[in-house]
Order: sequence, then C-alpha cells, then structure tokens
Amino acid sequence: MASRLAETREEIIAATLRVVWKCGYADATVAGIAAEAGVATGLIYKHFPSKDDLFDEVFQRISTREIAVCRAAASMTGTAADRISRVVETFARRAFKGRRLAVALLVESAGQAVEADRLKFRRPYQDIFADIIRSGVLAGELPDQDAELVAAALVGGIVECLIGPLSKVGNSEIDVVIATLRAFCVRASGGQPHVTRSSAIVMA
Repeated sequence: MASRLAETREEIIAATLRVVWKCGYADATVAGIAAEAGVATGLIYKHFPSKDDLFDEVFQRISTREIAVCRAAASMTGTAADRISRVVETFARRAFKGRRLAVALLVESAGQAVEADRLKFRRPYQDIFADIIRSGVLAGELPDQDAELVAAALVGGIVECLIGPLSKVGNSEIDVVIATLRAFCVRASGGQPHVTRSSAIVMA
C-alpha cells in the first residue's frame, strides 16, 4: 500500500510538471492535473494539502535539477571565462528549450510557498558564478572583486534578458542573444570573451 501511494504521488508530480510545461502555473488547475495524471481530483488533495503545496513540490524538484545541471557545466575544465560562458549558455539554452517552464520557475506568480522558495533557489545560481569568479581571481585570470555581488548581478541580468519583462527574444535571435550574454557576463567579471565551441548541457 505504501509503495502504491508513493507511486501515485510521483505520478501526480510528473503530471503537474507536464501541465506547467505546457501552460505555466496560471492556467494549471487541479482538475487539469488530475486528468493528466488519470486520477480523481480528490486523490490529489490526499497527497497535497493545497494546490500551492503541489506547485511548490514541483518547483523544488525542477529547480534542484536545473541547479545540478548548471553546477555540472561549471565543474568542467577551462578558464574562468570558459566556465562562466559555459554556465550562461547552458542556462540560456535550457531556458529557451523549455521557455514556458522557465517563465513559471523564475517569474510567474504561483503562491506564497513558491515565491519564498524562488528566493532560496536563486542563491545557488549566485554561488555557482561566485565560485568561478573567486577561482578566477586566485588564478590571476580575473581582477580582484566582490565575487558575490558580481555573481548576483550576473544572475539578475541573465534572467531579465531571457525571461523578464524587458526580454524581447524571438526564436531567430536565440544564438545571437546567447553569444551576447556570454560575452557580457565574461566582460562583467573582468575576463576576455572569445569564441569557443558550445559545450552547453541542454535538455534531452
């Protein structure tokens, strides 16, 4: 019985992810999620006290996965400029490939629990860039600077350019936008951008 309950819970979470991927949080309803999962609406509330709790669980799952992918990109060998560039491209290409999901994760209103966790899950992205910047400073590749402040500025700039209200990116502009962002982030941290072969980690 416990195993079946756990399986049902995972099916509901997977169905919620598919619904959010297609229409975001705003248009995701419990009835629609139940239909996607093939379960009764009431069964969802047996596993999650509210829609906000369900959305927050999905948010945490996806955010944890995306942070892990960016950490993997950051851990690959190269100069600080190479690593910053790689993380930017990885984040950007994954955001473009799942643009509706990225909007839901990063900017769309989705209840108090998600809003609170959104702030918490921004920090790991800042830490990824800050760690690269600090190692670049120690290696003499980047000038001495406040790594956390610069990293926070990079994260804010990337999100604003890709998905924020100032973003006006069309499908035909994706490569240009990514190349510009890569160069901007490297320059902003004091490095010298150069053309490298893409090694971004994108969604299957």
